[in-house]
Amino acid sequence: MSQTICNETKYSQLDQFIDQLGDKEGTLITTLHKAQDIFGYLSPEVQDHIAHKLGIPTSKVYGVVTFYSFFTMLPKGKFQVNVCMGTACFVRGAQKIIDEFEKELKIKVGETSEDKMWSLDSLRCVGACGLAPVISVNGKVYGRVSPEDVKGIVEEHLAKGDNYDE
Repeated sequence: MSQTICNETKYSQLDQFIDQLGDKEGTLITTLHKAQDIFGYLSPEVQDHIAHKLGIPTSKVYGVVTFYSFFTMLPKGKFQVNVCMGTACFVRGAQKIIDEFEKELKIKVGETSEDKMWSLDSLRCVGACGLAPVISVNGKVYGRVSPEDVKGIVEEHLAKGDNYDE
């Protein structure tokens, strides 16, 4: 499937979602979440499209995207690693977990690997303090992670791809 056809399909999917909303007022954040799920990130083109469909200025869309940390304007990797840096995780060695992921993936926090396979980010708190230190990969949560676990977690996701139900 060519990139153009793929993007047309994604825009069509987004348009269907927006059209089913009915009253568009107050739907910007919901629409941005859906768009990020579909596209993986919120490019300037996607932001313009959303603004047009919702009948609001692009500057308003951009303002919301840049205000909230859960929105991204940069492409992310197939596997998105998030390391909790909340107090409990931090004092139980989260920085060592980050250091090991940076070494294993050859990227720094906030970066995506050149092959677009991996993104590495840190979070303030995931609400699982009793399991500290905690990480998640594409939403799958791991607790009591040690630096020695990192290589196995990376290999697990490479082996399974996106299928976590196996």
